[in-house]
Amino acid sequence: MLQIPTASATETRPKPILQLVGVRKTFNAFAAVEHIDLDVREGEFLTIVGPSGSGKTTLLRMLAGMDTPTEGNITLHGALINDVPPNKRPTCLVFQSLALFPHKTVGENIAFSLKVRGVDPATRKARALELMKIVRLPELHHDKNVMKCSGGERQRVALARALAYDPEVLFFDEPLSAIDYKLKKTLEKELKDLHRETGKTFIYITHSLEEAMVMSDRIGVMRAGRLVQVGTPEEIYSRPVDRFVAEFVGEVNTIGVRAGADGLWDGVDVAGRFKVRPPESGAVLDKAFVVVRPEFMRFLGDGESADNRVEGIVYNEYALGSRIQYQVRVGDKVMVLELSRARALPPGADRHVAIGWDAADAFTLAS
Repeated sequence: MLQIPTASATETRPKPILQLVGVRKTFNAFAAVEHIDLDVREGEFLTIVGPSGSGKTTLLRMLAGMDTPTEGNITLHGALINDVPPNKRPTCLVFQSLALFPHKTVGENIAFSLKVRGVDPATRKARALELMKIVRLPELHHDKNVMKCSGGERQRVALARALAYDPEVLFFDEPLSAIDYKLKKTLEKELKDLHRETGKTFIYITHSLEEAMVMSDRIGVMRAGRLVQVGTPEEIYSRPVDRFVAEFVGEVNTIGVRAGADGLWDGVDVAGRFKVRPPESGAVLDKAFVVVRPEFMRFLGDGESADNRVEGIVYNEYALGSRIQYQVRVGDKVMVLELSRARALPPGADRHVAIGWDAADAFTLAS
């Protein structure tokens, strides 16, 4: 079995604030979450990603106290919180719908939790204005009806309201899923800035890998109720534990191979003999998948070489701003290259091409 190298036991890590041990959640005969073990480090930005139905929202609801685990334990600072209701936990959830009070002003929305606690009006207003500054809302918006704000401004109001509660842990349930791309990129950066400025622990749920890669200290990938892999964005992207993670975390080229003679491997779904980097675990494999990210593949001109080479026909290309993506048919398989414009094919170039990659730029997974 392939294994991802683990950190040294002597490496200093922040202490866990939340711990899950054997957490399972069933609904009748259906297991939505299956035996999750996870330490959430104090002050980190942890994002849980996965396809629809993978169990990430159910996991978040248990962490926030909205659902109770069927089995296992959730602890906060070492204290069991399985049955502690949401309003008794030092945590706060920012919903996908934001759940703002439509009849209230921006300031009233932000200071609502303070009002419930009996904080006097002057202190509530001062705190609301302080938080508006943190989330980059104009002070003049304090008395503005929240429904007259833009979508991005309402996102900021929801964040400020969550911070007013002064939680130790903030949970986010896909809060950026319903806004346009440009605003989303702005808010991703602001959320990351906010995390660093406040030092709070953020646990974020999304189906968008791009969001997770931009913002997170660590990413957990879920599939069928289980955490398949937890690691830094670089670990998840460059050292996935299996084919599912590799293909979920960005576009990849996957080639089946069998061990052959002379240290080369025979292609299964692509004709050729390939130089393959051994798996990092040192496992001995008879069959494997070679996985190559599109940015590590290149066109090979006359006199150019690579560890591995195949020939095919360019049948489509897509402009991606500063980069161009090419789709090349190699036999019955489509392979994808993503190159800077400086390395792009010139107009009118022959569509019959040679493409290649180096063994060091690919990784090997058990089939």
